[in-house]
Amino acid sequence: MKKNLLTLLFITVLGYLNLYGQQTNIYPTNWWVGMKMNHVQLLIRSENKALSQQKIKINYPGITVLQTHHFPNLKYTAIDIVISPAAKPGSVKIVFGDGVNSSVIPWPLLAKPLGNGSSYAQGVTSADFIDLLLTDRFSNGDTKNDRITGMRDQSLNRDSMYLRHGGDFQGILNHIDYFKSLGVTALWLTPVMENDMPNRTEHGYAITDHYKIDARYGTDSLYTQLSNTLHKNGMKLIMDVVYNHTGLYHFLEQDPPAEDWMHRWSQFTQTNYREQTQFDPYAAPSDKKKMTDGWFISEMPDVNQSNPFMANYMIQNIIWYVQKFGIDGIRIDTYTYNDMDFANRCNQAIMDEFPKLTLFGETRVFGVANQSYFNQNNFNLPFKSNLQGSVDFQCLYFGIIPALMQPFDWTDGVNKLYYTLSSDFLNKDATHNVLLLDNHDEPRFFSVVGEDVEKQKIGYEWLLTCRGVPQLYYGSEVLLKGFTNPDGLVRADFPGGWAVDKKNAFTGEGLTDDELAVQNIVKKLGTFRKTSSALKTGKMMHYIPVNGLYVYFRYDAKQTIMCIMNTAKKESTVDFGKYTERIAGFTKAQNVITGDLLNTTKKVTIPAMHMWVLELSN
Repeated sequence: MKKNLLTLLFITVLGYLNLYGQQTNIYPTNWWVGMKMNHVQLLIRSENKALSQQKIKINYPGITVLQTHHFPNLKYTAIDIVISPAAKPGSVKIVFGDGVNSSVIPWPLLAKPLGNGSSYAQGVTSADFIDLLLTDRFSNGDTKNDRITGMRDQSLNRDSMYLRHGGDFQGILNHIDYFKSLGVTALWLTPVMENDMPNRTEHGYAITDHYKIDARYGTDSLYTQLSNTLHKNGMKLIMDVVYNHTGLYHFLEQDPPAEDWMHRWSQFTQTNYREQTQFDPYAAPSDKKKMTDGWFISEMPDVNQSNPFMANYMIQNIIWYVQKFGIDGIRIDTYTYNDMDFANRCNQAIMDEFPKLTLFGETRVFGVANQSYFNQNNFNLPFKSNLQGSVDFQCLYFGIIPALMQPFDWTDGVNKLYYTLSSDFLNKDATHNVLLLDNHDEPRFFSVVGEDVEKQKIGYEWLLTCRGVPQLYYGSEVLLKGFTNPDGLVRADFPGGWAVDKKNAFTGEGLTDDELAVQNIVKKLGTFRKTSSALKTGKMMHYIPVNGLYVYFRYDAKQTIMCIMNTAKKESTVDFGKYTERIAGFTKAQNVITGDLLNTTKKVTIPAMHMWVLELSN
């Protein structure tokens, strides 16, 4: 027995010596016992090309090697393994070769955290209020990681919209109380994986290593700390994932196992950005191919999702993130550009592993039917999407913006919002859609509404009372502004996120009266919403707008909220008697924001371009 142990030790040490100076990585970097996904494909990448020519063995109780795969690039080998329910946590030794010439690579098999996911993978629902952050632009909590030696982008200049500014996880952790004061229950960070690109790394969407946290934000342990801190405070963490593309400097683009891991063209070919080709019965196949296989931009290679190895790599990576860092919800970038069969398969694998976890996609399209196609819907079509919800650009483009910016008419003004919401029958459940006023790709809402403070207030009053999941974009609550020409103009730093800032939105120091007033509305409605059953999970009923006056209700057996939006240029009379289906039995209406009490047996007057959120009572 002692001799066998000494032999194994000798082989292991010799294996490490053989690999010394020749970096070897395994993806995924670890796995867990007790996972539903127990068939795992390990992708091994080593500078030691001789490894791929050797026999591979794993002598570990509960693990079976099914198949080994080789590639034209001899740096890579893939191994299909099965992890049985009887397997125990430990260091799995992957042995290349036989006898004294063997190389041994350890691979961790971990125990799942106690609680079996009860404190994470909770899902993000209409009961939540999301805040979307660009980590680099929110708050710099640790100046030591502003630049990382060896990374391509060494920029650090807050005066430039396209250079790095230094925001990080510590900056977010430092301000958990601020999110709570807003009523925020979930943080959505743009991608936090490594973006080792030469420039434009502030947004995070050009990933260069799926298994590394970008060191300029912090470490794996700090990201875990952020997740744990949110959960301890009754909040959730949303991960931003990208199925569609990587960054140009990703090792699978620079040094791929084979040429078909990314979509290749004879010359650079960009997507046509036409989502219609995914469902248009008359679409030319070449147009559809260009949509799904064309590169998003020249710095973002398009992932070949029909390559089974690449597909496995992507799917396993997302499941790995949820399990490792305690993710609660997933937002999927550039969703409409994916191969839809792959997207369904990836979504299903995630939902199978984490049944409560929810996914919503960036379906930045133009038309309610177009958006609904990519969601779980009521269409009788050969393709049935399993995506639970979308970022609801329809309620933005064809809803709240025209409601506040167009004169009222039969099809214009607030009627557009009414028509758009009336099309919810296309969705299986529209409450899974994520409502927004702005985000990192859209103009700041305050600029869109002509820097009209009253319109900004209505925007938030609508956002926090309409059906769906409300999403705030950092800083818009204190009137950050900017149009997307170019997009960097809508990614300004959060005031107070840097020690030298004279204006501080966390404390209120230096904010104008208007900025404080809008922030206060978000705080009041956001915190009210946390205990409002009607706004979180209640039904919705709305009435046809009349002369710019739009009335809708959120209600359940416990509570009724009446929302009155006057988009007209003059005051309007509100006759509560017109809304008997929902008003019956109530005599009082208290303004949630001001506290004012109204008598619903009498007519009242609402000022021009104002909105009331009223809680009804006897």
